[in-house]
Amino acid sequence: MTSSNTQPLRVAVLVGSTREGRFAPVVTRWLTGHLAQRDDLTADVVDLAETPLPTVFPAFGQPPAPGTEEALALVSPRLAAADAFVFITPEYNHSFPASLKNAIDWHNEQWHAKPVGFVSYGGLSGGLRAVEQLRLVMAELQATTIRNTVSFHNAWGGFGEDGTVDDPQVDTAAKALLDQLTWWAHALRDAKSVRPYSA
Repeated sequence: MTSSNTQPLRVAVLVGSTREGRFAPVVTRWLTGHLAQRDDLTADVVDLAETPLPTVFPAFGQPPAPGTEEALALVSPRLAAADAFVFITPEYNHSFPASLKNAIDWHNEQWHAKPVGFVSYGGLSGGLRAVEQLRLVMAELQATTIRNTVSFHNAWGGFGEDGTVDDPQVDTAAKALLDQLTWWAHALRDAKSVRPYSA
């Protein structure tokens, strides 16, 4: 039987942008390439453009509108099964996309006591202002955010035609992010196996 120490961690990669012509797939392929190089992590890409969620929430205590449960069924079980998350986000008006906030707000206990890492992209700021706001949101949902991030400043010029980045510092940053994410995911998963998390 595989122990919790040797079983690969399940990392849900949330692609936050749903804009037409978005740059997110380029960044996502770059990140999943790094994840594929590791035997201790397995990736599940949850692309919010491919799995859109409703934007109208039911009143408290009321059942969801028709079709809502079917839409959530494509996302919620995958978030619940994840040991850790990486959010890929651009920066919109000094914040993060509404589609990402919507997906976060549809869920609650799926985030509890799990680590969240961030890969952001944009212009001069590299999406870092979006990440800082996401930290506040995820703290409210009892998740642990990873200090190290990867941010692509003026991202559109930073990738080659084959989707690679010719900058060793970026690879170093990705390794640091995934190493921290892995440490926290193991620590929290092991702790929950001994003592269930109480919100």
